[in-house]
Amino acid sequence: MAIFFSNGTIWCRTGEVTSSLRIEGSKVIECGATAHSGDELVDLAGGFLAPGFADGHAHPLFAGREAQGPLVNGLQSLEAILAEVKRFADENPDVPWIVGGAYEAAIVERGDFLATWLDEVVSDRPVVLHAVDHHTIWANSKALEIAGITSTTADPDGGTIARISDGTPRGTLREPSAMNLILSCAPERTLESDVAAIVWACDRYLESGVTAACDAWVEPGMAEAYIEAAKRGLLGIDINLFFLAQPDTWRDRRKYFQELRAEIEALGDQSRLHAKTIKIIGDGALSSGTAALLDPYLDDPTTSGLLIWDDEELLDAAAYFDELGYQLHLHAIGDAAVRQALDVIQKVLRINAPWDRRPVIAHAQLIDPSDLPRFAHLGIIANFQPLWMYLDPMNKELIAPRIGDERNNRQYQLASMVKSGARISYGSDWPVTSYLPLAALAVPTHRKPPRDVSNNHEDQAWNPEQSISVEESLSFYTEGVAYQCFSEDRWGLIAPGMQADFVILDKNPCDVNPEEVASIKVVRVYKAGMLVVHN
Repeated sequence: MAIFFSNGTIWCRTGEVTSSLRIEGSKVIECGATAHSGDELVDLAGGFLAPGFADGHAHPLFAGREAQGPLVNGLQSLEAILAEVKRFADENPDVPWIVGGAYEAAIVERGDFLATWLDEVVSDRPVVLHAVDHHTIWANSKALEIAGITSTTADPDGGTIARISDGTPRGTLREPSAMNLILSCAPERTLESDVAAIVWACDRYLESGVTAACDAWVEPGMAEAYIEAAKRGLLGIDINLFFLAQPDTWRDRRKYFQELRAEIEALGDQSRLHAKTIKIIGDGALSSGTAALLDPYLDDPTTSGLLIWDDEELLDAAAYFDELGYQLHLHAIGDAAVRQALDVIQKVLRINAPWDRRPVIAHAQLIDPSDLPRFAHLGIIANFQPLWMYLDPMNKELIAPRIGDERNNRQYQLASMVKSGARISYGSDWPVTSYLPLAALAVPTHRKPPRDVSNNHEDQAWNPEQSISVEESLSFYTEGVAYQCFSEDRWGLIAPGMQADFVILDKNPCDVNPEEVASIKVVRVYKAGMLVVHN
């Protein structure tokens, strides 16, 4: 039986709306047609129907794992975080390692948390909390002890261990190489707990209108959980996995990545699981002082941050994976890391044969003006996080003092990127920040906190000259991510033959005051023609 939708605004893609829609099975069959005898009729009641949102850069398995530990995300005081850790510890006395996230680093000067603070609530077993940037962890003394981290432990390449004046570790470690000193000691996650985490994350996505997403940090054991979830029919949304390549392990994992990709491809055309991408982390985060800058940090002129890869090794890895047909997805936040990413992609284009490679630079937070036109010139997709485009506490309290107002205010040059002609996609970076598209959708327009973060309409717009329209953002959250995922012929817009993945909202986000978009409600969500959410 076909389903016929009418009596509302049906947004197909930028500049294209229709008055009605028919779907049958998993596909769209007609736009702008009349109802047929026997159709199931759905009255949109003046609502807004659009393609399902897609998340082009996130960490849903990490989000699901964090939901299984202390729920510290969003807590705005040290006392509240410690109380939540204690609550979880008291209610879960048999959990050998307490791992959770994501705490707000800006509530403590420089984001340097002390192990002894956690010791006050849990001292008998290790505690590890991820910061909101997910480039930082905070550990208690027991975790430092088990990992053997002392005043004589050297900072690993590409990572830092925060210390007090005598060299004793504070309990804060930054970047994967340092974080793994502790995390590698934790018990391995079970397949069942990770499958449950994936199902939980898919459910949260669907409730918010997201019907496709990318997991942008897949380490050993994680793909196996996604494969198991796909085999059991538990993937509620389409997922594209990004295999994480790191300087010290990528050569050893080449065969492993190929085996995983073959196993995922063998799931068949109807599978919702895909693996097309290699993730490369170029630097750290501005909030932690580890993003790689062209000029030194103001608060510590002896450093310009961390480039995680040297140029030669990065080119070897990028050229190798590109030649195998993997899309490159490079994390680059500081202007030096963005330049390194641009340079390596330019070299890969010269070295390897042409193909539809669609490389991505994610975050692209701080870009030197001379480098911005290179995105369009080199065919690079800029993956931005729309919820980051207001002056939040992290920018005010941690980033601005480190890099100064001029550089701080040069972040997220979205309108300039649009004007340059570069392709753009959106991602949430969940659980770094919220997965809710409606919380983020209009932030690049009004450049203020969304209403679920702040109801203060007196907030000043941050860099309003970089504002874009809500409809442009809607396109980047749908078509833009579909193109990034090589799926523009399957989802991301509404047209005959496309997958019937869409969201119905109670209001048109393109028509209301942009500052009210965050209060719009999800009414229904359809995935492959099936009603999966009905509020």
